[in-house]
Amino acid sequence: MTYIEDDGEVWDLVEKIGFCMLTTQSGGELKARPMSAHIERVENALYFLTDIKGHKDDEVAQHPNVCLAFADTKKQKYVSISGVAEVQNDREKIRDLWSTPAKAWWDSPDDPSIRILKVTPRSAEYWDSPGTVISYIKMAAAAVTSAKPDMGENAKVRM
Repeated sequence: MTYIEDDGEVWDLVEKIGFCMLTTQSGGELKARPMSAHIERVENALYFLTDIKGHKDDEVAQHPNVCLAFADTKKQKYVSISGVAEVQNDREKIRDLWSTPAKAWWDSPDDPSIRILKVTPRSAEYWDSPGTVISYIKMAAAAVTSAKPDMGENAKVRM
């Protein structure tokens, strides 16, 4: 498998998409749930606010390797990030990450059940297509000509 060095494309895509499915391992099962990502390029990290009642901290303690799947289906842009997760109880960082959507889950950043899930990416793969309509046209043209369609960029990236 050939990887390229990150040129910023992965970070650009995840910042635009914002939400992902976080996949952890629980026993022999994989579990995915939607999460709102806070991206910190300089730190090479993605942060999530999470609740200790959600069991993600237990899963991460047992199996720290996680996958983050970002998708903007309307624009045909996708990113899969493999990384290592850790749970933190940094109250100052929780206040820094606090935003309006967090109010749906907690009353304030001082709620003692809030934790930070930090993911340090190791590798990623992205697909950046020109969009649904153009992709369908290219696929239809390829089907008629038996040529492979140019579906946009796809790369495996070392983070």
